[in-house]
Amino acid sequence: MIVNSDERQWTWMDEGLNTFMEYLAEITFDPNFPADRGPAKTIVPYMSGDQSKIDPIMTNSESIKQFGNNAYGKPAVGLNILRETIMGHDLFDYAFKTYANRWKFKHPTPEDFFRTMEDASAVDLDWFFRGWFYTTDFNDIGIKEVKKYYVSNTPSKEVTDFLAKRKRRRSGVDGPMVYMIAEGSEDYKPEMNKPFEIKEIKSLDEYVQATFTKEEQAKLNSPKYFFQVTFDKPGGLVMPIIVEITFEDGTVENYKFPAQIWRMNDNQVSRTFATKKAITKIVVDPKLETADIDVTNNTWPKQEVKSKFD
Repeated sequence: MIVNSDERQWTWMDEGLNTFMEYLAEITFDPNFPADRGPAKTIVPYMSGDQSKIDPIMTNSESIKQFGNNAYGKPAVGLNILRETIMGHDLFDYAFKTYANRWKFKHPTPEDFFRTMEDASAVDLDWFFRGWFYTTDFNDIGIKEVKKYYVSNTPSKEVTDFLAKRKRRRSGVDGPMVYMIAEGSEDYKPEMNKPFEIKEIKSLDEYVQATFTKEEQAKLNSPKYFFQVTFDKPGGLVMPIIVEITFEDGTVENYKFPAQIWRMNDNQVSRTFATKKAITKIVVDPKLETADIDVTNNTWPKQEVKSKFD
């Protein structure tokens, strides 16, 4: 109440922030409170709707087509995503309190809020504020392709051709060497479909013993399976990639790649997972944290998603 926002010009600075704080109060009171504004999934129907009926949050309040979603719901969800998924509670709360204290009894503009959140947290958030507040882009991140790789002592045709073309030689090194062979390629053979085991290599053992302590050596992983996952982004909005991997024994591991992963390629990126156990399932955004409007492309192997009519 002591930060004097111009609600007539930027309604979200008043109502959106209030809705976000209302949501925090609700889940503090009851973690299972049936909040209809705040969680990322609550804004999906709006953001996935007809683009001609949607305005950027920064639109003047007298020109907004869907006032409730635009000024209340979407800003609250955006702040919740910042707190839960991008910045973390401690960093977000510190920056948010800094904004309240820095601008009490004053008249901040949206830029003052954006700059304070960045300045107080030392986190680059330009990409988020630009997409979430100044556009009507939506988030849609999916799994485009998964390739299994197997290890062989025989180089693939692609590697052989490359070395021959470049006339590159490894002087003084005759082996042992290993090569990654993609499942389904012309160099793949069924007998490769087994866990890879690193056999004793004298130079590698000497390096490990000379470089790492016994405690560190015990923690070194020896991967046996290699999966290259390509993620694509049909939606225009930039978001972190949250991945849940399930292994053949039922155990689960979670990975989070920050939004900067899209910096060099805004369409698709690839990550290779070297694991001790075979992967049976991969899910993007398993807890619905990023307002992904289409979850039908979030799972490998692809699964049919039942609609609300089903």
